[in-house]
Amino acid sequence: MADEKTPNKKPKFNAYWIYAILIAVLLSMTVFNSDSQWQDAPRTNVSDFERYLNDGDVKKVVVINKQRALVYLDQEALAKDAHKKIPKTTFLKQANTGPHYEFEIGDLTLFQERLQEAKAKGIQFDYDFKTKHNIWTDYIGILLPLVLFIGIWIFLMRRMSGGGAAGGGGQIFNIGKSRAKLFDEKTDTKVSFKDVAGLEGAKEEVQEIVDFLKNPDKYTSLGGKIPKGALLVGPPGTGKTLLAKAVAGEAKVPFFSLSGSDFVEMFVGVGASRVRDLFKQAKDKSPSIIFIDEIDAIGRARGKSNFTGSNDERENTLNQLLTEMDGFGSKENVIILAATNRADVLDKALMRAGRFDRQIYVDLPDLRERKEIFEVHLKPIKTSESLDTDFLAKQTPGFSGADIANVCNEAALIAARNGKKGVDKQDFLDAVDRIVGGLEKKNKIITPEEKKTIAYHEAGHATVSWMLEHAAPLVKVTIVPRGQSLGAAWYLPEERLIVRTEQMLDEMCATLGGRAAEKVIFNKISTGALSDLEKVMKQARAMVTVYGLNNKIGNLTYYDSTGQSDYNFSKPYSEETAQVIDKEISAIIEEQYERAIALLEKHKDKLTTLADRLLEKEVIFKDDLEKIFGSRPFEKKEEQKETPESILEKEDGGESKAS
Repeated sequence: MADEKTPNKKPKFNAYWIYAILIAVLLSMTVFNSDSQWQDAPRTNVSDFERYLNDGDVKKVVVINKQRALVYLDQEALAKDAHKKIPKTTFLKQANTGPHYEFEIGDLTLFQERLQEAKAKGIQFDYDFKTKHNIWTDYIGILLPLVLFIGIWIFLMRRMSGGGAAGGGGQIFNIGKSRAKLFDEKTDTKVSFKDVAGLEGAKEEVQEIVDFLKNPDKYTSLGGKIPKGALLVGPPGTGKTLLAKAVAGEAKVPFFSLSGSDFVEMFVGVGASRVRDLFKQAKDKSPSIIFIDEIDAIGRARGKSNFTGSNDERENTLNQLLTEMDGFGSKENVIILAATNRADVLDKALMRAGRFDRQIYVDLPDLRERKEIFEVHLKPIKTSESLDTDFLAKQTPGFSGADIANVCNEAALIAARNGKKGVDKQDFLDAVDRIVGGLEKKNKIITPEEKKTIAYHEAGHATVSWMLEHAAPLVKVTIVPRGQSLGAAWYLPEERLIVRTEQMLDEMCATLGGRAAEKVIFNKISTGALSDLEKVMKQARAMVTVYGLNNKIGNLTYYDSTGQSDYNFSKPYSEETAQVIDKEISAIIEEQYERAIALLEKHKDKLTTLADRLLEKEVIFKDDLEKIFGSRPFEKKEEQKETPESILEKEDGGESKAS
């Protein structure tokens, strides 16, 4: 067992080591084959050489490559004081036989004439001319640029083909291979449906896919065909990828997982080649599952973004994918799963029956499903015994599974920061505030006048929402800056499936309550209502152009659920209708603004009391509003008994977040 746990510390093989060794060998050959004696001889000059020659000290002169002369002295000359600097022995303790000097000869013809003149004078010495070549230097001059060019070319090709990543795309000659990661059912895939909380409807759909792979004869014996593909559609973070992993874990078959961007490459034809290789591998390991995450990277509608008229590599990849999915027979037992949050941009040919037979919508979790998701993510966290998951589920409407996981992690970090031994209810509330509202900035510099304006602005929201029947009642208001907003308010909305006209109008009136309060109290308005105006503008435009809730426009909608209008440069209505739409939007907003002003004028004293308390405490809760306004006459009994879902609406320049 000890050997299994001991990590392998051996260095990994790298091809670049081979290149380094080859270069080192070539350089060493160059160095060791050079004339070391030539380099070790002491330097002298022509004048000293002529003096040594005339004194009869020179025994031999050898001219190398017509440039340098090597001078050899006789043994008697070495004993003279003029040559005492010359070592008598070499580093191997052998007699120094020369060369004893070396120097640049300059003009070869002139130097040769001087040697002949010395000979004519009767001076006894020998001289010779030699040419020496280092063959390895010549080879390096030819081979080194070629080796460098090949090395740079291989390096660039590896980078462009995936940079040595895992899978077939890591090498230049395997660039067309599929980069899908294969999960083995015995070792890798450990996720099951028990690990997927909520998503009951989606789990029922994919459970049949698992049954198809486990017992195909049960369905084919009656003449039915196994579905070829299922498309998981839903907002980000709802668990589409997790659901696909659970299918692989339950089916216990080979599971090929990759992203749509893995098919995209700068080389022409690579994407299509990878599609062919992926489906070939899946058929070889049948029964199996192919999962393509974010399929909209290659599955976008063709011909929409190709304005240049040139060939589009992404379209070629999609065409190959369509061909491969059509080529599957019912007996091959290969099912394709895909996930996207942009189903509206996918190509019609990809969505048709026979390719993706089923479209499974993975929606945001409801109250009961959020509780189940909390229970899954709370298992590794040390929580207090009094923590209630029902309460946590009610505090997080509109949160996806990924958001809930983030809340649990943030709560654990907050508890650890405060030195607690367990995560309690307040830590989770602080985590929700932190994630939705942003980081609390208590040290932000705000003048007293600005703080007063913010307090009345938030008090205006609270007052109007408390007085209107269909507006979401308030839970907490703060004037402590959070994120990009200067104030924040938490509301208690109902999780409605349909919204009526009066409900939308009451919400718009409550949203404009902040600016209306500034008008009523100061008779001035500020830029702090940016997010309010953005929100009501979207709501009013949706009433008029989307939901058909305007009497003058009538029962018409200009909404296109297919997303085709995004590529059009013209609007689906005339200029006259556009003017009517603008007037109706403006009329709706101004009417609710005047309505908010009238409400605040009527309850001005209570508005002032609420703002003063907010300035004093900086944070007020529902109990403070009940002391000032009393109980809401139209409040439901269920709302009085328990705390319903809360939501944060950021004001004063921040973006508003709604469920």
